[in-house]
Amino acid sequence: MTDTATPAGLDPATLRDLLRVAGAPDFHRWEDQIHRAGGCANPVHLRGWTAVKDKTTGETLHAYTTADEPGGRLRIACGNRRASRCKPCATVYAADTYHLVRAGLAGDDAKGIPATVRDHPRVFATLTAPSFGPVHNQPDTGRCRCGITHGDDELTLGTPLNPETYDYAAAVLFNNHAGELWVRFINRLRREIAARAGLSQRALADVARLSYGKVAEFQKRGAVHFHAVIRVDGPEGPDTTPPAWATTALLDDAIRAAATHAYTAITVPAAGDQPARTLRWGTQLDIRPIRAFDAGTEITEQAVAAYVAKYATKAAETTGTLDRRIGELAELDRHGVPDHARCLIQACWDLDGLYPDRRLWAWAHMLGFRGHFSTKSRRYSTTLGNLRQIRADYRAAQQRDALRLPDFDQDPTVLILADWQYAGHGHTPGESVLAASIARDIRINRETAREALRDQLTLERGVL
Repeated sequence: MTDTATPAGLDPATLRDLLRVAGAPDFHRWEDQIHRAGGCANPVHLRGWTAVKDKTTGETLHAYTTADEPGGRLRIACGNRRASRCKPCATVYAADTYHLVRAGLAGDDAKGIPATVRDHPRVFATLTAPSFGPVHNQPDTGRCRCGITHGDDELTLGTPLNPETYDYAAAVLFNNHAGELWVRFINRLRREIAARAGLSQRALADVARLSYGKVAEFQKRGAVHFHAVIRVDGPEGPDTTPPAWATTALLDDAIRAAATHAYTAITVPAAGDQPARTLRWGTQLDIRPIRAFDAGTEITEQAVAAYVAKYATKAAETTGTLDRRIGELAELDRHGVPDHARCLIQACWDLDGLYPDRRLWAWAHMLGFRGHFSTKSRRYSTTLGNLRQIRADYRAAQQRDALRLPDFDQDPTVLILADWQYAGHGHTPGESVLAASIARDIRINRETAREALRDQLTLERGVL
């Protein structure tokens, strides 16, 4: 075989490995593992065993070992939320985020959120970063300040008109402090709501609770901003009625006041050649009421949940930076990082010694941003952990039914022993191709099922 691309579009080495995997006697078991992992692109490999014993008799009721698995390993999903690292796992994460956000908007009895939450004041707010210098954009007039009308996919969008005067240091410092700016904003928002109700902040807690779910998004210029569902509940959360004075208009006004209040700003002290800076939210503040169904102007629950879920699996790599921590600046050349992202990363390197407590270099791949991309208040909705546990319990029940085993977790006379060890991760080149095919089949099956359900609901509405 010559060292050229094959008709299948694969290089000879990958094709040979693919044939090796597909022709192995335990291929179907490997295929089953990857299918159970959702077609994960970078599965975690485990070695070990588990045994279920009767405490009273010592009898082994069930035993499992990876010794009989392909390669002596069990492959499980990596669970990475980043679409750039593992699209199948990111799809699951996005779906969980969608259900979490939507449950806090429309209610879901299975998740402990009543449908009456729809009647609570709620808005979808976007808090943005300030300007660090003019950039190439798509204004309403259509023509950028550079004199050109940019297309949606142009690489120049978000890059500075004049890189020499762009404040890269302020940009990464803002990203680095964005989480703290959000905390200050939420604390101030409670005070603003209380003031409009004629209450102290302590008295407010007796009659109302502020709940939220938010996600971070990187703009093309590399600055982070937050999209948030903000809701007013009764004192015990979504299952209690908010006071009559709590309206969407009051919430809108309080958000605008909190975002611009002096308390919300953060002062970064001067260090080295860097001046003191005051970091605050940008002037572009978007607040929209949320409606249960399409009313023509306001956004719907489904649209908000889908929008938040979409950005829950994306990070700074959308600006051209790397999706993992950077060891040295030389990596930027090897990976072809674009100039604007490179300058932001360089700023993290330059500022790291001046502000060591901010760990800017450790978060340089995130352009300085640190913290979770998707967060929520305690009573906004269910948790991602609960959603994962529901899925795990369902799969465990399926496994018990297939093996005709009782529910050991509910039996106090049963002892479960286990020993697991990490044994690596990822696929060989041939396995990667096969796993991608499995992931594609899973995606198509899900899309087909959703379309069938949508058609059924449309038909039922038409009959009714």
